[in-house]
Amino acid sequence: MSATGVGPADEKLRDLLLGHIHDVPDYPKPGVMFKDITPLLADATAFAALTDALAEACRRHGATKVVGLEARGFILGAPAAVRAGLGFVPVRKAGKLPGATLAQAYELEYGTAEIEMHADAVGPGDRVLVIDDVLATGGTAEASVRLIRRAGAEVAGVVVLMELGFLPGRERLSGALEAAPLEALITV
Repeated sequence: MSATGVGPADEKLRDLLLGHIHDVPDYPKPGVMFKDITPLLADATAFAALTDALAEACRRHGATKVVGLEARGFILGAPAAVRAGLGFVPVRKAGKLPGATLAQAYELEYGTAEIEMHADAVGPGDRVLVIDDVLATGGTAEASVRLIRRAGAEVAGVVVLMELGFLPGRERLSGALEAAPLEALITV
């Protein structure tokens, strides 16, 4: 969230969440400061507050389904979908889902990757909210938005727990989002 329009409740949530996210230096490689959300997940109060905030985003954006991105997006998106009374759709790395799938390739810094979802998971009439833990370079989120649209569904938006503001994820994702919103509960 930007500082503009952030109320006391938003600041309280941000402080609660940040208090349960630990920095792990030099993981997974030297020079990287990893943001570990497992302490947040282990705290029932913090995890419930996060789930409530994500479920509220589902309602606010008029979502009819939630897509969670492998793997931490599953952990955050599934309970938010249940709390909002919506279905949940996992978007996985290629080759992990049985049956008919739709695939979307995307560029990485050194190569390409591919994600998939079941071909019949979303379609015309669905408004799909993408939920993930971190927006970094934006490749997976951008690919998921393109995949949802290829399936014939509307993108209700993308909501992440944390945006790494020093990386180009928001810029990369902006073209694919078109008019759909991007929200980060925390920006670091």
